[in-house]
Amino acid sequence: MNCPLECTYLQEARAHEKRIELDPEELPNRDVRITERFLVEHQRLITFVGLTLLDTALTTPGAVDADVREALESLIRTFRTLQSGLYYETRPANLLASAIHQRMQQHFQEYRQQERERSGLNAVRDAELLGALVFWQHSALVTNNGRRLGRSFLGFLRDSLLEAGARVGPAGVEARGGSSLIVP
Repeated sequence: MNCPLECTYLQEARAHEKRIELDPEELPNRDVRITERFLVEHQRLITFVGLTLLDTALTTPGAVDADVREALESLIRTFRTLQSGLYYETRPANLLASAIHQRMQQHFQEYRQQERERSGLNAVRDAELLGALVFWQHSALVTNNGRRLGRSFLGFLRDSLLEAGARVGPAGVEARGGSSLIVP
């Protein structure tokens, strides 16, 4: 059985674990520029994607960081295809990653609908969602501890979103307040 992410022993162990060294030049999707300006202008969207990713992963029984990374990669490929004008959804073969991918897509549609109702415009562009996904993908790779069943990214995601004012409870994860995101 997995320790809950809030387990003090698990958190203490994570504070002392060695991360995999990652050369920034080897990060995937480097052509998608995640600037400070992008982070500030799209903080609401990035927080939403992070909250949704965390909630979706935590409510997918057995999901670990590797499943989340695979789901992020397939979502990024899907949004890259959309930018080219084609609609082709890339789905992972891994069932857990595929479930996360599918639920994330559903949440994106709901978010777009809410934003459309709130502003009266089609306010969320595919390129912005792509940027938010790449931001979290890079965070997932930077926080990777190399363990096959590791959940260090999920722990990082949870802690970062709590710092940013999100609330994690039995009903899931929801945004609150508006302080800034913690970047790895």
